[in-house]
Amino acid sequence: MSGVSTAAPSAAGEQVAAALIDWHLRSGRHDLPWQRNRTPYRVWVSEIMLQQTQVATVIPYFERFTGRLPHVRALADAPLDEVLHLWSGLGYYARARNLHHAAARICSEHGGHFPERFDALAALPGIGRSTAGAILALSFNQRHAILDGNVRRVLARHFAVDGDPGDPSVARRLWALSEACTPQRHVDVYTQAIMDLGATLCTRRNPACARCPLTETCLARHTGRQHQLPAPKHRPERPLRQVFMLAARRADGAVWLERRPERGIWGGLWCLPQFDSPADAADYMEQKLGERAPVRPLAVIEHAFTHFDLVITPLLAHCASLGGAPDPAQHAWYQAVAPGALGLPAPIQRFLQRLGSARTRPQLFD
Repeated sequence: MSGVSTAAPSAAGEQVAAALIDWHLRSGRHDLPWQRNRTPYRVWVSEIMLQQTQVATVIPYFERFTGRLPHVRALADAPLDEVLHLWSGLGYYARARNLHHAAARICSEHGGHFPERFDALAALPGIGRSTAGAILALSFNQRHAILDGNVRRVLARHFAVDGDPGDPSVARRLWALSEACTPQRHVDVYTQAIMDLGATLCTRRNPACARCPLTETCLARHTGRQHQLPAPKHRPERPLRQVFMLAARRADGAVWLERRPERGIWGGLWCLPQFDSPADAADYMEQKLGERAPVRPLAVIEHAFTHFDLVITPLLAHCASLGGAPDPAQHAWYQAVAPGALGLPAPIQRFLQRLGSARTRPQLFD
């Protein structure tokens, strides 16, 4: 689907755009890290990081990531483990893998120059219609409509759009409204403004309608439906998954890790081997490490994903061997006291840090 906007804004859309641009110049955010020294690369990284993640969480990750990988060639040349290491704790790790893959394609297919055409940009891994539009609007002031979560909420409330935004017919209506509101000039300012409005004032809960620049024309405000729009998604009961993870530790404190498959949770990250039972963990230890050692359950680790809750029971086992990993691409001995640049899921990283300190303070796990 093309992202090129050709239709002129409607009269109502022009009113929305004018109000938002004026508000942003006076009250918007102007000093976010990716707004300083703005480049297409920095905008791209920020837009990917901001998907399903709040600004306050993203800022330190963005600064660390771009400090180490300041341009697209640096990202393309970096080992995936380093990219995932810089991303560790930010979640939704497919975003990091897609960034890495897309950077390689930018270098191989576009000579290291960031694409300025919508179709070329949207063809890259991890960049959909709205993200491509936002990058081109913010970086090159090109006129493209966007429809991220914040923008959907603003438009659904302002124009009183009923129905689940995930429904195709509702989504088409919201895209049409976004197109109608996108101005011909100052597209970069408008795009930042409508995203900022949804992030700071037109929030999911407790919207600050009294301070909103669109309060006079907002249909949800006039009908008292701010908390009903957009229509909430039907959320089924969250399933609970329970697994066991083997923490096989050598005498020097190193713990055995394996790389997870790219598909699935924590894809491509290094993790403790996962099992359905302690017996399976013991069998794995004997087959992979050549040792039959007792396993001791430790305090459970609870972690919430978007669609389910995970409860992990770590199983501590002591290994006599000090041998290396036979397949370094898939297995590694990890030292929490001197960690390497490996991508680790945040709860596993915290567990390994605690396990490392427990060598001198074993009561942490009693």
